Amino acid sequence: MQKRVWFIVSAMTAVIAAILLGLHARHQTPAVEAAPGPPAAQVAAVQRGSIDQVLTLAGQFQPYQEVDIHPKVSGFIRHIYVDIGDRVHRGETLAVLEVPELKAQLAGTVSEVARDKEEIVRAQREVMRARSTHIALHDDYERLLQTSEAQPGLVAEQELDDAQAKDQSSGAQVDAAEAALAAAQNELEVAEDNHERVSAIESYTNVVAPLDGVIVWRYADTGALIQSGTNSNSQALPIVRLAQSGILRLRVPVPEDDVRYVHIGDPMQVRVDAVNRSFTGQVVRFTREVSAATRTMETEIDVQNPNLTLDPGMYANTQLQLEHVSSVLTVPQQALVLAGNQEEVYVLDRNNRVHIRKVTVGLQGSILAQITFGLHDGDRVILGGQGKYRKGEVVTPVLASEPASDVTRAQGSMIDLHDQQGGGL
Repeated sequence: MQKRVWFIVSAMTAVIAAILLGLHARHQTPAVEAAPGPPAAQVAAVQRGSIDQVLTLAGQFQPYQEVDIHPKVSGFIRHIYVDIGDRVHRGETLAVLEVPELKAQLAGTVSEVARDKEEIVRAQREVMRARSTHIALHDDYERLLQTSEAQPGLVAEQELDDAQAKDQSSGAQVDAAEAALAAAQNELEVAEDNHERVSAIESYTNVVAPLDGVIVWRYADTGALIQSGTNSNSQALPIVRLAQSGILRLRVPVPEDDVRYVHIGDPMQVRVDAVNRSFTGQVVRFTREVSAATRTMETEIDVQNPNLTLDPGMYANTQLQLEHVSSVLTVPQQALVLAGNQEEVYVLDRNNRVHIRKVTVGLQGSILAQITFGLHDGDRVILGGQGKYRKGEVVTPVLASEPASDVTRAQGSMIDLHDQQGGGL
């Protein structure tokens, strides 16, 4: 029995030993058979593309114009025709005021104009009468004077003097009548001006919209007493607030470091998430002043809003292009090696040998850099770990697929539109 057990144990030991020897032989065989080769290097092709540096900021829509509507006269609101949210047009009546004393004033000016017109008619008649009298007396004096000169002594001197005095007196009466007529005409002009003034004030009882827009707030109801807004120091409450929303101002705070890039007419990409709308706008104005509190400059884009799709107060994500190059040679940033003050790249020739070239770098993005000198379209450059390779060494290239274009957010950007919108607006 013991011999049988010993035989089984011996057999199992032999089998285990054979298995271990086989595994050891299999593990050692590849190392013996494998032949050493060129080290692998990840490379990318130099290609033409574009690099953009953009500034992404949040902006807020404001009405193009917003005004509180005050009446020019004080009175009670007889009727108000609008409410918040109503769209109105320029010249449309918003409310009508009741001012009873204006009616009496207007009637009084009408009477004054009629009276002055009658006075002018009377003065004109007086001028005609005075002229007629003066002509008759002047003719009498001329006849006496001619007779006296033709036959001296025939006409008494006293009679000639009396005729001359009457002639001069009638002339003075003509002058007085003409002066009275001129005064009456001046009084008529004053009365007509006063009538026009009161009529204009009476027309102010119709409060009209000064521009196309939307009523954003209503402050008064029918029967309320409204004070005139003619005094700038008055704290009188307006009737309504009117906002011009058919065109909006998109205000964007540009950081101080990027102010130099802002110019009238510059394109700006705009994304309004609230209405799922994207469009391209243009810079139309900026303050030309950096705020001391925020170190930013307010920049505005005019946005047409004929259907009132956008509302004042909404936020928008904007993208302003700062620098841009296109159709230029680009390489990944990983290909650049700084040697002292000079940028270098490791380039492979047709035989996959490593060469080191000095290059001139232009605009740099987040993943790509512009090469202005030192490389050619189609050259292959090593990406990363350049210190492992020696000049003239043969490597096995592993081509990596790299983008040809790069859009980079500038410092001072408030949001990352590329992350949120999947690559841009």
